[in-house]
Amino acid sequence: MRAWGISMKFQKNELFVVEIEDIGNDGEGIGKADGFTLFVKDAVVGDTVEARIVKVKKNYAYARLEKVLKPSPFRVEAKCACHRQCGGCQLQTLSYEKQLEFKDRKIRDSLTRIGGFAPEYVDSHIEPIVGMEEPFRYRNKAQYPVGTDKNDRIVTGFYAGRTHSIISNTDCLLGTEENKEILNCILEYMRENHVSAYDEVNGTGLVRHILIRKGFASGEIMVCLVINRNMTQLSGERKRKDSHAGREIKDSGKENRQGIGKVKENGRNTEGAWQVNGRKTVAVRRASEAEQERLHQLSEVKQERTYQASERDLGSAGGIGAKAQQVNELQKEQEYLPGQKALIGKLAGFKNMTSVSVSINTEKTNVIMGKEIHTLWGSDTISDTIHVRDMTQVGYPFTGKGLTFRISPLSFYQTEKLYSLALQYAGLTGAETVWDLYCGIGTISLFLAGSARKVYGVEIVPQAIADARENAARNGIGNAEFFVGKAEEVLADFYEGNESEEKPDVIVVDPPRKGCDERCLEAMLKVQPERIVYVSCDPATLARDLRILCDGGYGIERVRGVDQFGMTVHVETVCLLEKKVQ
Repeated sequence: MRAWGISMKFQKNELFVVEIEDIGNDGEGIGKADGFTLFVKDAVVGDTVEARIVKVKKNYAYARLEKVLKPSPFRVEAKCACHRQCGGCQLQTLSYEKQLEFKDRKIRDSLTRIGGFAPEYVDSHIEPIVGMEEPFRYRNKAQYPVGTDKNDRIVTGFYAGRTHSIISNTDCLLGTEENKEILNCILEYMRENHVSAYDEVNGTGLVRHILIRKGFASGEIMVCLVINRNMTQLSGERKRKDSHAGREIKDSGKENRQGIGKVKENGRNTEGAWQVNGRKTVAVRRASEAEQERLHQLSEVKQERTYQASERDLGSAGGIGAKAQQVNELQKEQEYLPGQKALIGKLAGFKNMTSVSVSINTEKTNVIMGKEIHTLWGSDTISDTIHVRDMTQVGYPFTGKGLTFRISPLSFYQTEKLYSLALQYAGLTGAETVWDLYCGIGTISLFLAGSARKVYGVEIVPQAIADARENAARNGIGNAEFFVGKAEEVLADFYEGNESEEKPDVIVVDPPRKGCDERCLEAMLKVQPERIVYVSCDPATLARDLRILCDGGYGIERVRGVDQFGMTVHVETVCLLEKKVQ
């Protein structure tokens, strides 16, 4: 009752002077007014601010920053004019050194509060966080929603925090410098050719998102437009055009499907189909619900991981590569966009432009990418090289080793420091058997393969495994083997009744934000590797899973944060666990 009485003193729209004493989990400033806690977005620890209450709860309230009365010594000038409206950079007015402190403490707090580990135990095992050389212009992939402003003018940018209102901005300072010119080029094309932007309320409009990728080592650039149009619509529109031209063509508006059959993938039957409009043009693989869930988990829409097949990927996975290759040129002749050739001509003129494609997404969903990708110009993929760094030396210098990967519109790969730290923690001598669970396209697996006797990678998405095998071949790696399936099932089945197989010495897991499946943790505890390396993108789920593993006979040896997303609240963590001596 007392707490409720205190909250009654505070009303919406009231102004208060607050000294900010702490930082919340989402980067908001935390202070107290007459003992009542206020969460103030955009306030920095050490600030004295004037804040207006926007929402009152029983024991706390949310407030909006109105004025900085006395700036914190840790406050810096924001480089981006949109930083307060946009939901992307929660920490841009906080000095980078203080950002690293915040992320390090976030890991520590999760381990103690959620994992139940004693603070002194955490302090004795955690290592200094790995920072970025440059906390701006670091994103190798950016996805921009497309919509209209209040004047019905086509815009692109990013969503305002906790909304689906687009803040118009073609020059996000976390993305590459090329993004601005590319986005402006596409917007100009849309306006000139009367191409509509997607309206997520009623599901109409054509262009939903623009994805841009850049290989930082290769310089190669990829552009993929996510469009709200399917083959059926295209077929009907073409036939209507032909009819208006005086041709006797029936407008059925329906797709004619042929060539539906079963394809074997590692002993599993999967259904494949070619959608056709009088001829076979596109290979489409129907993913299972589990695979679709994993695809969505792999996506960076909500900072999760994703991989989607190009036609080449589908061919590798299902043995229909020759068919996909035959239709590749026909596919590029399809007109998915009004004035498509004009757009291709504009984009092809950019230096290092390598691939232009479209992704078909007609679903009413917040998942960005669709189930089909069609290359309009250039290659299906771009290439990039990830180098091995020496994480024991100041500045983390390159070792001279590196791996080259082919990157599709939806491939996910992390930075060199994270993978190099995982390799260091694995402590490989060349004699170990290693399992990489949630392996994706094989980036960590192939990093490990150069220092291990044998590496096995497991991923539920067949297309990702096809790409992992291709990347292994491209880099001349012969001691890595990849399996399609759920990590817990493949690992258990591999050793079930097969005592002759050597048990894993090291298991590496790099799960999505929700952490490891409980059955995966049980499977790891059952096979009892000597070491487990856990790569995490969420300290909270990491702490939860570490508690289960430690209760199952393991102890934390080393923990280290890696900042890959400067100006944001996100932090990666690498943890080494070792089996306790019985």
